[in-house]
Amino acid sequence: MTIRTWLLAATINGILAVAAGAAASHLFANDAQRLALMETGAHYAMYHALALLALAALAEHSKEDAALLAAAWLFIAGTVLFSGSLYLLALTGIHALVWVTPFGGVAFMLGWAALAIHAWRRARLQP
Repeated sequence: MTIRTWLLAATINGILAVAAGAAASHLFANDAQRLALMETGAHYAMYHALALLALAALAEHSKEDAALLAAAWLFIAGTVLFSGSLYLLALTGIHALVWVTPFGGVAFMLGWAALAIHAWRRARLQP
């Protein structure tokens, strides 16, 4: 994947996070539970949009590394599964979606673990 791909993923993620947060404040001002679901999804999406920006910067200064690539894909998968399921739960009220959310959380954690592996490998290569 190219750096441009990760920048595009980060910007789309950021746009959607801001849109979800704004929609939440307007749609669910009187529903604390749905507001909290949307805000949580938006927060995690924004955190990982910023993480994708950092990955793009790292990729620009690193030779291709499978761990870095895995981290980016896992952050995207985590956002779709975690934030996406929270958005859909808040918007539709379909409680079956809560079973998807933990898979997104695991994807986020695995993405951070992959980034740690990348950092460890780079540290070993530095004199």
